[in-house]
Amino acid sequence: MRLLLKRLSLFLFFLLFLFSAYCQRYLSDLDSSLLYLKDTVRPFLKRFENLQFSGYIQPQFQLADTEGAKSYDGGDFSTFSRSRFMLRRARIKLDYLLRTEDNYPKALFTFQVDATERGVNVRDMFMRLYETKWHNFSFTAGLFARPFGYEVNLSSAYRETPERGRMSQILMPTERDLGAMFTYEDIRREAKNKFIKFDAGLFNGQGLSGTTDFDSHKDLISRLTIKSIPAGKFLFSGGLSLLYGGWRQGTKYVYEMGTANGDKTFMVDSSLNNVGKISPRHYYGADVQIILKHAWGQTEWRAEYWRGQQPGTANSTTNPGTLPTVPTYRRQFDGAFFYFLQNIINNKNQLLVKYDWYDPNTKVSKNEIGKANTNLTIADVKYSTLGLGYAYYFNDHIKLILYYEFVKNEATQLVNYSSDQKDNVFTCRMQFRF
Repeated sequence: MRLLLKRLSLFLFFLLFLFSAYCQRYLSDLDSSLLYLKDTVRPFLKRFENLQFSGYIQPQFQLADTEGAKSYDGGDFSTFSRSRFMLRRARIKLDYLLRTEDNYPKALFTFQVDATERGVNVRDMFMRLYETKWHNFSFTAGLFARPFGYEVNLSSAYRETPERGRMSQILMPTERDLGAMFTYEDIRREAKNKFIKFDAGLFNGQGLSGTTDFDSHKDLISRLTIKSIPAGKFLFSGGLSLLYGGWRQGTKYVYEMGTANGDKTFMVDSSLNNVGKISPRHYYGADVQIILKHAWGQTEWRAEYWRGQQPGTANSTTNPGTLPTVPTYRRQFDGAFFYFLQNIINNKNQLLVKYDWYDPNTKVSKNEIGKANTNLTIADVKYSTLGLGYAYYFNDHIKLILYYEFVKNEATQLVNYSSDQKDNVFTCRMQFRF
């Protein structure tokens, strides 16, 4: 009889997790369902009442225009392949929440791992401590999402399109970094300013591209978020983001845009004083979201714009994971993301339209790149992407996405970049989340 009761308790324990755990929509948010977990099997489950598991899996099939296509839809295709099955993401997330007597959060520990055919990687590992008198402030430390932008922080389990835009992936790879952050957010039930959230933190800067910080300089990242404000059938939200940082220059050679013999090109400063100086990495972002609710479900428009200064190398604008030992190239960049999401007939069917661009060097364009006697490269080429898709939501847990991306690079005088490359990609993805 005792053995039967133990087995019954274990069964109820897992049912509790199955029906109460859901992935959070935004990477930096607390899943509010954590506050309402109940201890239903005493005393066996008492020790587990603060735990919650969630996760999702995304198997998919992709077809590219050409073999070996370069892609930001899950990575480049292999040399002799233009089609592939892959496990894009498979994540399990554990949250352990301590609550006050009146059921407000007091402390949170989060651990998330991603396991695919490409390996196993930690995605989140942080603690969050809450101020419990006014319930206005919290402090987060560890490995967690950078508080910059809307698209970066929208969870891949909830994002309608298969991937984030090219600019997000280049400038904010893996979306996370090691650091510490303070947050203002009034979570009281009677709060009058519940629409406002402000995050500010210091981060190493290299994200998950390196195993340790290679310099002493830290990135200041902050975001002011205006949560959804209702106005009739509409909901309005938005935010302003700032990243103010940089990384150490490993050589004396620093290149910036200038003019030589009437041509735009990179000009070198080779002063010995450049070694060890911080090359500025400054981003400024703004975003807005508008939702219209109607009989079919809803229509949503999103717009987000970034601009700033990004250090890099001759052939790349990505942030290094180790101390650079090659000359530094400083570029002015900008980019944007635009979404149009439309339910069709009901909220199970959704039309997806997305357009984004990333211009890594706003000082030059088209035939100025690759011109004789200049040193501009593929790192200066502007890309734009138009995505068209359809999503079918079987239920709250399962959805199907059919999505085609038209990827276009500007025509330049560089070899292989005098016209648009054949790198469009079709994606068919199933997702299950719990």
